[in-house]
Amino acid sequence: MRFKFSILALLLEVIIIVLFGIFVEYDTSASLSLYPFFQDVHVMIFVGFGFLMTFLKKYGFSSVGINMLIAAFGLQWGTLMQGFWHMERGKIHVDIKSMINADFSTATALISFGAVLGKTSPVQMLILTILEITIFACNEHLVTKTLQATDVGGSMTIHAFGAYFGLAVTLVLYRPGLKNKHENEESTYHSDIFAMIGTLFLWLFWPSFNSAIASETIYQTNAIVNTYYSLAACTVVTFALSSLVDQRGKFSMVLIQNATLAGGVAVGTCADLSIHPFAAVCIGSIAGIISVLGYHFLTPLLASKLNIQDTCGVHNLHGLPGILGGITGIVVTAIKEEIRQGVHFTPGMQAAALGSTIAIALAGGALTGHILKLPFLGQAPDQNCFDDSVYWEVPEEEKPHEIHPNNYDEHSRFEATM
Repeated sequence: MRFKFSILALLLEVIIIVLFGIFVEYDTSASLSLYPFFQDVHVMIFVGFGFLMTFLKKYGFSSVGINMLIAAFGLQWGTLMQGFWHMERGKIHVDIKSMINADFSTATALISFGAVLGKTSPVQMLILTILEITIFACNEHLVTKTLQATDVGGSMTIHAFGAYFGLAVTLVLYRPGLKNKHENEESTYHSDIFAMIGTLFLWLFWPSFNSAIASETIYQTNAIVNTYYSLAACTVVTFALSSLVDQRGKFSMVLIQNATLAGGVAVGTCADLSIHPFAAVCIGSIAGIISVLGYHFLTPLLASKLNIQDTCGVHNLHGLPGILGGITGIVVTAIKEEIRQGVHFTPGMQAAALGSTIAIALAGGALTGHILKLPFLGQAPDQNCFDDSVYWEVPEEEKPHEIHPNNYDEHSRFEATM
């Protein structure tokens, strides 16, 4: 894969350079008021998501490294794909808000990366990022401009979309050889600590994620307060249920790393609405319950019955809480009239936004999965899954005794390294 990856990555960057030269300009009227929010979101994308996926004992390099690759490429591609929907006089004008939105588009690909973590090659992930961000930009335009639904924190357009896109991909890329758990598909004490670092970064900065693009200061304040309390309630409930579902009454690090964040996902759609802190606490509590029960009962069921091998459990952290967020948006707009910048939000449009997002994500993910199955993209064999040494230079003491040849490539394993 030495030449395959390098040629593809350089070719894509050249295309982006040309497109930036033709279409992208500064927005000279922009201010720096959103820069603190951008910093927080940027840290979430590169540090939070990256370290959250380092729980696998021999896949830490790829978790953080490929996360960085996807994010760096995705934010450029997202700027273009979102910008094409908002061009003025044939130009894409970039400012701090467009950079935040570009990071949001990248988040969808990173969520899907969690579903296929350890089972795809860097080449496949670049292709996935291109296709997913392109489809995401179209769906986002449909939801926010055509249907005129509210989703300030991206419960539907980012989290549910990324989760179900990734689940569709992993279903198409199903590996029968991994039906029985792979020996490397587990954590160690230290890898779980690194993953918890990612959790803490995400947890701390999530209020900024949900409030960054709110239209006015008062709505940003609502989003910050609602997310703050939703996360807190979700965390307490997660700890309680983690002990409850374990036969020995012990806490599960998997649940603490992931389900504690579900409150931030679930409150996203209505974060800037006047739902009252009481409702935010209730939403966070319900999200914690759904996420914990999903990890404990639903994930094994999906793997055994539906052949959906969800490595990071994105269905429970992003998918189900994302749907909950969409449902709360329907309920809130049905109970109370909400108007933003002259747009009257209705429960019908909120429901249409949720349904169309999930449908487009599943269809787009299935299509992308079939493209990623093409043999020349160099998918690693089952024996080499969840192992950094296939694609990275690894210190000698960490290297396994044997690397199996790639069944999809006639070259030696040395040409499969980067």
